Formats: sequence, C-alpha cells, structure tokens
Amino acid sequence: MKMRGLMLVCLAIAGLTVLSPLALAQSSTGSNSSSAAVPPATPQPALTYTKPTPTIKFHAYLFDAFGPYPIVGAAIAAGINQADNAPPEWQQGAEGYGKRFGSNFGILAISTSTRYALAAAFHEDTLYYRCECKGFFPRLSHALISTFAARRGEDGHYVFSFPDLVAPYAGTMAGVYAWYPDRYDARDAFRLGNYSLIGYAAENVGLEFIYQGPHSWLSRMHMNNTHSAPDSAQSH
Repeated sequence: MKMRGLMLVCLAIAGLTVLSPLALAQSSTGSNSSSAAVPPATPQPALTYTKPTPTIKFHAYLFDAFGPYPIVGAAIAAGINQADNAPPEWQQGAEGYGKRFGSNFGILAISTSTRYALAAAFHEDTLYYRCECKGFFPRLSHALISTFAARRGEDGHYVFSFPDLVAPYAGTMAGVYAWYPDRYDARDAFRLGNYSLIGYAAENVGLEFIYQGPHSWLSRMHMNNTHSAPDSAQSH
C-alpha cells in the first residue's frame, strides 16, 4: 500500500467521525474548567467518572470492529488500493477489489479485537472521553495524547496504554503474514501499523470536536460512534 493511499485512508476514516457541524462541538456538557493557555501534558481527568458497564464495553467493541465505520473505511481503502494496484499480485476487477476490501476489514477487526482484549487484561477503559477544557489547542492536545492513554480504576485515572500502542501493529502483522503476498515482511507490517496509529489519532480528534448528541444527524441515522463515552460520563 502506497503512502499516498494510506494517508487518504486515514483522512477518510477521520472524516467519517466528523461529518457534523463543527460549531456544535463547542457546547459540551459539564465544561466548568477554565481555559488553558498551553496544551496539557496529559489528558485532563474528568470531574466525574462513571466506569462503563460490561454491556457498554461489548456494544462499543461490536461497533468498533464490525459497525458501519470499519465497513465504509475498508471499502474506501480498497478503492484507493485498487487505484494504486496495491498489492499488484491481487490484480484488478471485482475479485481484486474483494481481496483488498477483505484485507482492510480483517486488519481493522483484528486490531480492534486485540485492543479490547488487552484492555480487558489490563483493566483499562476503551472509551474515548472528551476534554473538560476549553480552547482548540488544549482539546487537540487531549485528543492526540489519548491515542496512547486510557482510563483505569474506579476513579478513571489516566495511564499509558500498552493496548492502544500495540493493537494497530497486531492487525497489520496478522495481515502481512496471513494473506499478503510472500514478499511482504515485518517491515511492511510496521509501516502499515504506523498509518493505522495515525488513523486512531484522527478518529480521536473527530470524537473530540464533533457534536454527536441526540439531535445530531449522526444520531438520527443511528450512526453515533459508540467508541465515545456518553455525555453523562464524558470528561469535558
């Protein structure tokens, strides 16, 4: 997969999370903390934190792994791969597109499954919690840092997340060694995993800034991203 195509995929996946008016994102519930002049070094803790139930976690997993976003993301990625003829061994036509779609969807599903399984082992919360801060740069910092951080314990304190770091590479490594052409190796898996990590960061930025409340068009279409914590438990 070429770099141009992979970057377009990351932007496309991010776009799926941000198709809603940006202005609405500025009115968040419970935003009582003051604005920060400098982006924080760690994600801001919530004033109130409610640990998600096993049911919420399971629904979030199903949505993240098999919901509309990974399906559409895999379809877009397959189209870009088809245009780039990558990998060329899969050739063109419907059969080639099907292989590319299945590959992208499989990588996403394996990455998500790895993340949720490891998070359960490490007792980490997989949901994304929006920042209680105000201002573009503090919120952007929170979203990007959350790519490598998760909440743990009854109080929901933030910790460095090993599952978040490893999961993108688990999916690409599985793809390279399970169904990619033989010429692909660990270096390619690492390269592809880097782009998957960029995609996760882009998704967090979308979840941070885009309103997905009950009156958004995403909600009316039943396409709210359940990877984001409910408003009542969000961290800003």
